[in-house]
Amino acid sequence: MAFGLGSASLLKEIDQNGSLAAAARELGMSYRAAWGRIKDIEAALGEKLLEKKGGNKSGYRLSPLGRKMLVAYTEWEEQVHAAALRLAREKFPVPVD
Repeated sequence: MAFGLGSASLLKEIDQNGSLAAAARELGMSYRAAWGRIKDIEAALGEKLLEKKGGNKSGYRLSPLGRKMLVAYTEWEEQVHAAALRLAREKFPVPVD
């Protein structure tokens, strides 16, 4: 799977911080590992996930595809969680939150 929780978390942090380095720090990753993850996903998808904000040290923002992937993953995750709660309520006689 080219895109999952770790990838979504990385994009979310880049979106919030505007910086790959800050996102990597926040997630306890090295910059090199974070950059490698982004490059692997981009290679699998055939499009860029990030765009430079300006000059060389200005940071990054999500590309249209990066934004689309983050939104889609977040929606999917919410739907899976809701479905799991419904199923748990059906299967178990005690309240499940």
